[in-house]
Amino acid sequence: MIHGVQEDRRQREPGRYALTDSEGGRVWGVCAEVEGLFREPRRAICELLGWEPEGAEVRGWVGHRVWLVPEDRTLDPWLLEDAESVGERRQRDALVLTGRDDWMGPPEGHRAPVRLHDRHRWLGSCREFTRVMPDETAVPSLVLRGLSPSGRLRRALATGTRRALDLDEARLRIRDDEGRPLTDRLLRPKIKAWRPSAHGPDLIDLELDEALGEPVPGHALPVWDRWLAGPPRTPGVWAGLDTRQREAWLDLVRERGCRLRHQRRPAGSAYELDGRHITDEPSLFLALGEAVNGPGGYFGGCVDALDDCLRGTFGYTAPATLLWRDVAPAREHLSHVLTPEGEPYDLIALVLEVLAEGQMRVTFA
Repeated sequence: MIHGVQEDRRQREPGRYALTDSEGGRVWGVCAEVEGLFREPRRAICELLGWEPEGAEVRGWVGHRVWLVPEDRTLDPWLLEDAESVGERRQRDALVLTGRDDWMGPPEGHRAPVRLHDRHRWLGSCREFTRVMPDETAVPSLVLRGLSPSGRLRRALATGTRRALDLDEARLRIRDDEGRPLTDRLLRPKIKAWRPSAHGPDLIDLELDEALGEPVPGHALPVWDRWLAGPPRTPGVWAGLDTRQREAWLDLVRERGCRLRHQRRPAGSAYELDGRHITDEPSLFLALGEAVNGPGGYFGGCVDALDDCLRGTFGYTAPATLLWRDVAPAREHLSHVLTPEGEPYDLIALVLEVLAEGQMRVTFA
């Protein structure tokens, strides 16, 4: 597994990148290489003093979603994504976590006791919680190398004023090697510099200042490499990935799936789900998506999205049947999960209920 990347790592795959306005109607330029797309996101640091584990010691990667629940329940739980336990600590009985903070956590200076869970089990509790926000650091530029600029962009560069070089709101639209839309990233770019490109005549390297708010973290690199080469031809390519890479796979499946036009299948269609590899939440929805829409297919990334797909334009027409093969792994791993507040519920039973309400009759084998 890849744990990190250098900030200046290049995306060298020949996927096509288009810089457009936010609606996609106007193109600023297209290129085959982007630098700065992959880097580690800004992470908060949480120190939990008086840590008392509830089971095994918390080490290394803790979970894709870790919820911190105030003991007195005066505040809502808050989320720490991609949480990791680090060894540095000021006190012997402290646990230090880093992760992507949802910025909706407790007020500054909050010190009250909290309890942690990873949606599957309670991890432990502490007598005092401290959140330390990382120092503001310069965000690396996003460099579009070998960019073929549109006439509109050439005019902006020739004008050269601050207003002309502020592109306001834009999108970096990303296609795979087969030219199919894959995903995009919302930008608020200002042109920092440009120069002739070594990639060819009439091409430029365009440097955008502090443009990318959501970089792609290192653990997602193998997933992106696979998808930039084109969509999978066989189901279950994701089966060998760990949970956070499965989440990255599901993110791309969701973004791509919401752009596709799905051919509506007739009522009475029969689907088959391979449940052998359903050992976490992302794999549940990846398997469902492939059962309905084939390899790399999307049919919801959470319970609410599944409900929308059953009533939307994602290829499904009610009624239908679903043969779920090997349901045991899903029931073993997902029949006892926790809400953000820590209340237990059966995710598999809930999914079956939603499918039934959408007139998809499920049988097991």
